This record gives sequence, structure tokens and C-alpha cells, in this order.
Amino acid sequence: MGEERHVVFGKYEMGRLLGKGTFAKVYYGKEMATGESVAIKVIKKDQVKREGMMDQIQREISVMRMVRHPNVVELREVMATKTKIFFVMEYVRGGELFAKVARGKLREDLARRYFQQLISAVDFCHSRGVSHRDLKPENLLLDDNGDLKISDFGLSALPEQLRNDGLLHTQCGTPAYVAPEVIRKKGYDGPKADIWSCGVILFVLLAGFLPFQDENIMKMYRKIFRGEFECPPWLSAESKRLICKLLVPDPDRRITIPGIMRVPWFHRGFSRPVAFSSTPAESPGPVSEEDWKTTSSSSPKFFNAFEFISSMSSGFDLSSLFESQRKTGSMFTSKCSATAIMAKLEAVAKGLSFKVAKVKDFQIRLQGASEGRKGKLSVTAEVFEVAPEVSVVEFSKSAGDTLEYAKFCDEDVRPALKDIVWTWQGDHVDKEYKNQVITI
Repeated sequence: MGEERHVVFGKYEMGRLLGKGTFAKVYYGKEMATGESVAIKVIKKDQVKREGMMDQIQREISVMRMVRHPNVVELREVMATKTKIFFVMEYVRGGELFAKVARGKLREDLARRYFQQLISAVDFCHSRGVSHRDLKPENLLLDDNGDLKISDFGLSALPEQLRNDGLLHTQCGTPAYVAPEVIRKKGYDGPKADIWSCGVILFVLLAGFLPFQDENIMKMYRKIFRGEFECPPWLSAESKRLICKLLVPDPDRRITIPGIMRVPWFHRGFSRPVAFSSTPAESPGPVSEEDWKTTSSSSPKFFNAFEFISSMSSGFDLSSLFESQRKTGSMFTSKCSATAIMAKLEAVAKGLSFKVAKVKDFQIRLQGASEGRKGKLSVTAEVFEVAPEVSVVEFSKSAGDTLEYAKFCDEDVRPALKDIVWTWQGDHVDKEYKNQVITI
């Protein structure tokens, strides 16, 4: 990895630059504990905020956690400091499919295999409500086994981006691969536009050149609008028929993915890959609160680092990643061990004449002795890990009056816990915290 090698977060050895874009650089890395190769995408937070791109970064993280599939580049971990965001991703050693195509057309059986993997992954993305919107050979990588992996979800769209007409309206993508309805600026169906791009990719794989090309971009667009292209003579009749069904300018008449999968040419040798199992670390469904925690009897749950940053620092809000927001409550950080925090919470509760009941490891319920306006006040307290030597403690009201709960937090709990508190939610966050590395 050369002289540029250095260790980041005490966990990854980061080396040579693999590539760079407008807002990010991607480096080769190696996980020190396992020796496994990774790719580390580094994004400057102030730059994306200045350009109004934070929503796009949030969306990319959310999408990549949702679309865990063997033919999609895997997002392993996200880390953040005050100034940077780090995506730790699967390292795909074989490079871009574009490099292979640049040398000329592919054998039909190989082109079909790549196209099968592409359609399988795109179908999975669409089943999760995700449209990629920038499918092209440069965004298709090949691993050690020669299997295809879709990358770069920076322009992807989720259902919440649909307007009242149920369509997307943002013009994006690469001109030679973009669907005609996207260029027309009248709204488009994201999945149907992706299928057009898949058709262009299949043509390129089999022909070795683009179906729509012209030095004058407006002339190229006119060809795209009319679906004017010519298949070279070496394409088989079956592959030509499929391409002609994919590159249909009218999206309502364009073949669908179920239709593609019924085509005999496509189906030859096809076996649908199995998506990753739905564990907290590998959830293929929508990102939820539980996807970011792991339960252990010997240590507290792992708190979602982005929600922590959102709650404790106004500079970096990624709360919109989550479908279900956490209950309103009071929260503080501590550098004490989880066991010491639990002991302190129990002692404080008993000192306030609250009954203490253990709900599960590192979670207790406190119940007041006296009747309030809405019965006895019941409060749940839970300890989460957020980073090495940093824990988050969250209180939430389980029963009782909200005003009484607020008084309990502000007048009783805060003073009693001052010797173990690092910072309370909403209070000034000191410089030491701001430089703390937070990971998920």
C-alpha cells in the first residue's frame, strides 16, 4: 500500500487512493483485526453541507443499508467525526465493468450472465422502493469471482421523493444511458427508467458500443426519443428481440422485469441469488431502530451513532434515516462503565422512593410511590454503548403525567446524576466530544 499507509479509528489501515469524485475520495483499506480488504469513502462534511448535499448523503446511507444483495456493493460501516463522514464498503477487486467493455464486445454467454445479475439486483432494489437512476458500466463492478456488483447510489431515489402525481421529476443520470421520459422533464417512473438503462447496458455488452451516440447531444436525444438504433449483425436474434423490448421510448410499453425474466434467452442458466439473511447487521428491509443495535447479556446495546450525533450535536442530523423515531425523553452521555451507571441509577431511584424493576440487561423501570394527576409516574432508563468508553443513557416516560415527568428529570434526576454525566442532550457539547469518533 506504499508510503501513504496510515491507521484510522484504530481499526483500519488506509492506503492508496482508488478514485475521487466531486465530494468524496475512495481509498483502499484493510481491517486490522481480520486482514480483510475494504474500500473507504471519505466525505468532507462542510463541503456537502455547503453544497446542500446532506440529504443526498443521508439517502445514500439509508439506501445502501436497505439493498443488501449479493450483486450490490455492501456498506459495512459508517463512521463520523466533526469534519468527515467515512463509508467503509466491500472492496470489489475486479474494477469497473466499463474497463472490460472498453476492450470490445463480450461473448454472449458472459454478457447474459452480467445482465442476469444486473436485473436480479435491480429487481431487488425496486422491491425495496429504490430506483438507482444512474445505471451504467462505470457503476457496475466485478469481484474476484467475476460477479457483478452495482455501486454508487448517490443519485438513487426513494418513495418519499415522489410528487403528488406519483412520479419523480429530478433530471439525473448519464445522457447516453438515460431514459427518454427523464429527459422530457414531465415526470417519470424510476423503475421503468432503470429498465431502459439496463437495455442500453445490455446493448453495450453485446455490441461493444452505445446504441445512441452523436457528437451533437441534441441529435443524440432525438435518437433516444424515437428509439432509433441499429443492432450489429453479430447479435443473435433472441438478444435483438429482448433489446428491442427494453429500448422502447414509451415507458408504459417497455418490458417489465417479470417480463424480462420470462424471456427464454434471459432465463438460460439463470439462478436467482439469495439476498442476505435478515439479521440486525444484514437487514434487507427498511432501516429501523433495531437494525442498529445488537443485544448482549454482558454489554449494553449498541446505540445508533447517527442518532446520537443528531441528538447531541446540532451540526449533523441524520435522524431522517429512521422510520420510527425514538420516544421523547431525556438523554445524557457518560464515560462511566455501563455497570457503574446502572448501580448509580438504582441508588438514585431508591433515594427518591421509586421502586426499581429490571426489564432486561441494562434497562430498568422506575415507578413512583405516590399517585399523580394521571396515576403513578413510571420511567424507563436504558444504557447504550455508542463508542469506546462512551455510553448513552436514555430516560422515557412509560406512564403518568408529562409535566410530572419533566419535573422528575430536571429537578430530581439531573442533580443526582451530576457526578457521572458527561453532557446532557441539548446542552453545550465540549470540544473533547466534538472530536470523538462515532461509528455504526
